[in-house]
Amino acid sequence: MSNLPILVNDFLAYMETIRGKSKNTVIAYGYDLSIFFKFLKIRRNIVPSNTDMEQINIDDVDEYIIRTITLSDLYAFLSYSANTRDNKNHARARKVACLRSFFKYLQGKAKAIDDNPALDLEPPKTNSRHPIHLTLDESKRLLASIEGENKERDYAIITLFLNCGLRLSELIGIDINRINFDTLTVIGKGNKERTVYLNNACVKAIESYLKLRPVEGVKDKNALFLSERKQRISKRSVQYLVKKYIGVSDLDADRYSTHKLRHTAATLMYKYGNVDIRALQHILGHENISTTQIYTHIDDERLRNAVKANPLSGEVNISHE
Repeated sequence: MSNLPILVNDFLAYMETIRGKSKNTVIAYGYDLSIFFKFLKIRRNIVPSNTDMEQINIDDVDEYIIRTITLSDLYAFLSYSANTRDNKNHARARKVACLRSFFKYLQGKAKAIDDNPALDLEPPKTNSRHPIHLTLDESKRLLASIEGENKERDYAIITLFLNCGLRLSELIGIDINRINFDTLTVIGKGNKERTVYLNNACVKAIESYLKLRPVEGVKDKNALFLSERKQRISKRSVQYLVKKYIGVSDLDADRYSTHKLRHTAATLMYKYGNVDIRALQHILGHENISTTQIYTHIDDERLRNAVKANPLSGEVNISHE
């Protein structure tokens, strides 16, 4: 990225090429560090306090300035993010993750600092949020709503979302030669390959679509899902068709999206398939199991049944004297 200190650009390159972080994560980290160093210049009175953040140049930040950064500077930045920039807990938690990774890199890899000021930096407490998902009946209603000229393609797309929990980027990146009957290989976050197992509904949906998939004049001959221009379907096109069918199903198009279909698949697998949390982590391609644990929310009916299953639930002998 331009206009960033050399050490920041080196860190971002390391995160992408060595640590395998996604491009979106690298961009977000670059943005966070850019804001941090602009804030630091104001805090250190290197620039006037009323300077527009957009006008602050930070490519002159060197190792000397970086070595003077303290834990107090980091907490002051988080306070500024909350009070001035109105960052919520999740946004500030990402900034903490970014700063901790950056200073760990500076100390351990770049050897630019002796002491790591972010070592004791604590993330803000974040409230756990249940993932938004369709119910089983709503999922069936969504599938039943699919019709029109591209019915087979669209049905296969939504079937894969609902059954396999694919990310949008993984779905559009599926190649025909990576499908082997009931398995397919996708490229997930961090350019990591993983095997996805297909159930009967997925196999049949793909087979039905392949019978009608164009062959002549196809620009990307190996792409599974094609647009009407006979090229690999785009993210925007998939997002549009999912929103369209959600609306047709009388569901809230503002509430549900392609990513919510991934949430749906994970929730249904956990709720009805007795899937172990570690297995679910592998299915979804999560690097950390803490990410997977949001899907282990149990609905009220299961909680109610668990209480009813207590062997003491029938003991109601209460004497009144």
